[in-house]
Amino acid sequence: MDSLFTLAGFVVGICVGLTGVGGGALMTPILVMGFGIPTALAVGTDLIYAAITKASGVWFHGRKGSIRWRQVGYLALGSLPATLISVALLDTLQPSGNHERLITGALGITLIFTSLVLLLKERIAQRLKSGNPRTAAWIRLHRTRLLILLGAVLGVLVTLSSVGAGALTAAILFLLYPRMPAIAIVGTDLAHAVPLATVAGLGHLQLGNVDLTLLGSLLLGSIPGTALGSQLGLHLPEQMLRRGLAGLLFVTGLKFAF
Repeated sequence: MDSLFTLAGFVVGICVGLTGVGGGALMTPILVMGFGIPTALAVGTDLIYAAITKASGVWFHGRKGSIRWRQVGYLALGSLPATLISVALLDTLQPSGNHERLITGALGITLIFTSLVLLLKERIAQRLKSGNPRTAAWIRLHRTRLLILLGAVLGVLVTLSSVGAGALTAAILFLLYPRMPAIAIVGTDLAHAVPLATVAGLGHLQLGNVDLTLLGSLLLGSIPGTALGSQLGLHLPEQMLRRGLAGLLFVTGLKFAF
């Protein structure tokens, strides 16, 4: 069984290397639907997995100077308290078993939302460029508050589903800071994802929702898989891959939500 988990980590790593997104969005459904892992255990293990795998990316982007630490701080100001509140809610619901239903529902909704973000990314970009100047001015005026508020939403979604720390954060930064360079969006996204996934993962670890043996098997496959996917991504059409991934996430989200 460990070898199958390593293979799953390898496949997900390739997808992440190809598209830049989809780690939690693919890993958690595979663990639940493919291996019959309880949803809460899959989410908790995936959060620790994400924190470890993304830490190296933060080191790389930090050396490149492509992290906007002020935006990371504002996001964390909203997400980390929301994460702690979400963990406390799960702790309250765990004795009755209702935490599994909450996590499964949140996973389905977040997968659907993430798929829509991936599909509509280009259209959103076009609307922003040709949009109402008043709307753009309002966003600029209130974007610090919006960043904190949306960070809180991310904290809840990521803690309950392990999904959204990548694609949703990138979409928020792109919406609020349309002139931020793409590499800075990626770096800032990663720099926020690591503490968010760490705090949420440690919360799940305290609740008993992390399998360390499973975690090791996944990491063993995902690291070479991500490296391979990054090389393959240079020769494959990214837009087609993203659309395919979005469709897969949408269908999977429907299964979890309903």
